[in-house]
Amino acid sequence: MSMYRQLWLAIVASMLLALGGSLLASLLSARGYLESQLAIKNTDNATALALSLSQGNPDAVMADLVVASLFDGGHYELIRISDPTGKIIAERVSDAKDDATPAWFTRMLPITASPGKAQINSGWKQFGTVTLVSHSRFAYGALWKSAYEMALAMSLAGIVGGLLGSLVLSRIRKPLSTVIEQAKAITQRRFVTVEEPKVPELKQLAIAMNATVGRLKAMFEEEASRLEVVRQEANYDLLTGLANRTHFMARLRQSIDAEDSVGGTLVLVRLANLADINRRLGRAATDDFLKTAGNAIAECAGSVPHGVGARLNGADFAVLLPAERTCLAVAQRLLQQLVLVSAPFVNGQASAWLGVGHFIQGEDMGALLARVDLALAAVEAEQADGVREAVQDTVDELPRTADQWSVMILRALQHGWVRLISFPVVNSVGGLSHRECPLRLMFDEKGEWLPAGRFLPVAERLKLTPALDLAAVQLGLNELRAQTQWNGLAINLSASSLQDLQFRVRLLALIDAHKDVASRLWLEVSEAGALQHLSAFKVLCTELKSRGCRTGLEHYGHHFSQIGMLHELGLDYLKVDASFVRGVDTNVGNAAFLKGLCSIAHNIGLQVLAEGVATNAELSALISLGFDGATGPGVQEVAGS
Repeated sequence: MSMYRQLWLAIVASMLLALGGSLLASLLSARGYLESQLAIKNTDNATALALSLSQGNPDAVMADLVVASLFDGGHYELIRISDPTGKIIAERVSDAKDDATPAWFTRMLPITASPGKAQINSGWKQFGTVTLVSHSRFAYGALWKSAYEMALAMSLAGIVGGLLGSLVLSRIRKPLSTVIEQAKAITQRRFVTVEEPKVPELKQLAIAMNATVGRLKAMFEEEASRLEVVRQEANYDLLTGLANRTHFMARLRQSIDAEDSVGGTLVLVRLANLADINRRLGRAATDDFLKTAGNAIAECAGSVPHGVGARLNGADFAVLLPAERTCLAVAQRLLQQLVLVSAPFVNGQASAWLGVGHFIQGEDMGALLARVDLALAAVEAEQADGVREAVQDTVDELPRTADQWSVMILRALQHGWVRLISFPVVNSVGGLSHRECPLRLMFDEKGEWLPAGRFLPVAERLKLTPALDLAAVQLGLNELRAQTQWNGLAINLSASSLQDLQFRVRLLALIDAHKDVASRLWLEVSEAGALQHLSAFKVLCTELKSRGCRTGLEHYGHHFSQIGMLHELGLDYLKVDASFVRGVDTNVGNAAFLKGLCSIAHNIGLQVLAEGVATNAELSALISLGFDGATGPGVQEVAGS
């Protein structure tokens, strides 16, 4: 039984005892008073009757007449006159009952008064003895009326007391519930602070818990700041602040190989005559030139969500622009900016040469680099500022207009031309943790199955991602019911769907309809998407947690400095982006960063999984760093062996 109910029962019981005791004491006191008054009345009336008879010359006829006259007034139960020998001279006994007073009341509180007695004299001789008992129905009536009024008054007092008790309990219950919710949140890995209640005992508890949460947050933020420095040193060029070659190549491979890859644009940049600038102006000026050019490249990369700028070596830079299709226009704008900022350093010579090319999901990375590098070499041969676009060999036969895309996606959903494909996620001992199941669809019955990266960008612009995500979740729930041996199945939700209230309502209704398998459903959102729609994601996490689902972030790590924003989400796991995983067996800096990330995540009860593991060496290194599991091409090979 809850403490609140126990308090309520204690209040109710104490009020009933107090009010009941008061009522009983009052009734007993009133009964005693009435009994004494009846006894006095009996004595007085008996004395008066005896005196009135004694003043005349009493005889049996007179006595009977006087008794009858007095008795007919209806105020007496018994009037009896008996001679000195005990023989009854005159007697009247009433059998009238009090219909106004309940019988149970008279049985519970009987009123017993002493009868009045007096001597009747005839001159100097004793004529007889009068015995008189007043009728008690009037006393019962008065006692019943008093009890009724007192019960009403005490009931009213009880109601008022109950209301006051409810008010007091509600004032206690609200801060108590707040403290309880804070404790529950901590068990669910949501570290929240609460307003300090005014109740002294609860205030001390809230202060202690807030202090604990504050220390945890401070510890995490301090550790996160330290690891952010490690991440920057391992993956970024110290001079320009751009990504280094290793990290850029890992990001490029991830952008090409990932199931949800949307393709994009690759720009290779070579600053012209850097050696001549170094010879003429010196190292310090050359560093300023590189920083200035790096800022222009970083600005270009920042113009596209998830864009990456990098310094590959001394004079070579690169820009990765996911989902960007207007590659030539972007490169030309970048060239104009580089020419502008390079003017003080180049002394009228060429500033930069750019090769640019578009790529799609699944394209060979080596072929892409060779194609774009060939375009760069061609423009460099001209020894003048310029941009050259690399010719793309593949022909994209996908729809061209938004209307065409909308028709094809809706048609695929209507005809059920959607399916999930399955990739294993193994745990640290090589067993199956769960299955990762991205969505694919086709545009006709005999068409090819397209990966999510080919249609999701357009679906987001057309606001069709909620329908696609619901279809994926429905397929996942059906698969869980069919595959009872699976520990779990992970579905990726688009960040744009989080903002759609109807999507959240329909998603929760869909999960409620499959409660028997909901505990094996894993739902994840990309790190960038979750941070972009943090409030909506927080609400969804709370709802999913109450239904037993597991929630997590994928592609995690690029916004690690914002880990403090995740304290209130109650996540279950993190999937670290493949760009940090690739080559971790030989990258000491990334290994240190990932080890620290695992330590922080484990301290708040999160699982840490790796994406895009390509080799057994990477998998072994990750397990030694503390990872709880992994997925990727290398994991598929291990799972299949």
